[in-house]
Amino acid sequence: MPERKGVRVDLALLRTFVTVHRAGSFTRAAALLGLSQPAVTSQIRSLERQLGRPLFLRKARGVTPTTVGDELAHKVAPHLDALTEITEAGLDEESAIRTLHLAGPPEFTSQRALPALTPLIDQGLCVRTAFGSADELLSGLADGHHDLAITTIRPRGALLTATPLCDEEHVLIAAPRWAARLGGPAAVQAKGVRALDPVPLVEVHESLPLVSRYWTAVFDTPPAASATVIASDLRAVLACVTAGAGLAVLPRYLCADALDSGEIVALLDPPVPPLRTYFLATRAGTLALPHIARPHEWLLRAAVEW
Repeated sequence: MPERKGVRVDLALLRTFVTVHRAGSFTRAAALLGLSQPAVTSQIRSLERQLGRPLFLRKARGVTPTTVGDELAHKVAPHLDALTEITEAGLDEESAIRTLHLAGPPEFTSQRALPALTPLIDQGLCVRTAFGSADELLSGLADGHHDLAITTIRPRGALLTATPLCDEEHVLIAAPRWAARLGGPAAVQAKGVRALDPVPLVEVHESLPLVSRYWTAVFDTPPAASATVIASDLRAVLACVTAGAGLAVLPRYLCADALDSGEIVALLDPPVPPLRTYFLATRAGTLALPHIARPHEWLLRAAVEW
């Protein structure tokens, strides 16, 4: 991008520009910056006047950077992030009293993430949690409502970045009495998916997200029956299965204790069990903030054992 000599650009304008570039929207950038949408629009127009080039193409939904805008973002964003890290470095001692807004699936967050953050909580870190679907979590993260989001969807675009956190294995489970009626895992293996027809399905949603994934991966066919019991929390699904309500597909971490105790049994042991990846997502540039960076690093280290 040709440079215009003698032009001095306010860092605040560049910060607004990078935020819009990452967010893809003046409205979303305004929410992240704590400014009004007209203020963001005015700052971008001021920067465009100073540079003598358009930086964004306005569209019905959001904005798209011009080639000049992309080049400018590539040049200045790393330096702005570095400046943020320098200015925030003095908050290390205070970071323990800052609040981390963590979002994720209710079961994984309660069973995995929050216990892993206990040492930081013991040091004074405050945590506020929010639960929701993967789409809701990423939308809330992009809008600035969360600092970290644990999600099963890898976000796209420049605003959010994500690191693979861990894989979870899915297990087909039922109470022992159902397993006995079916003849055990060997019988299920021999007969295939039809062996499961007599057993009611327990799921978290009418769309059968876990059962469908398992059926497709293991049996190469979608489920033919609808769920008998819908419980919107995986822990409730586990309780229903333990009580004998039917079969379900659950992540192993959630049902490992019940499997070990014999309260439930695995109906099948496929050679390649279905897996689902969790991602730890943040807004670009926010890992310069100690109260976000430390929990982020702590969770990644803890996940090695998951």
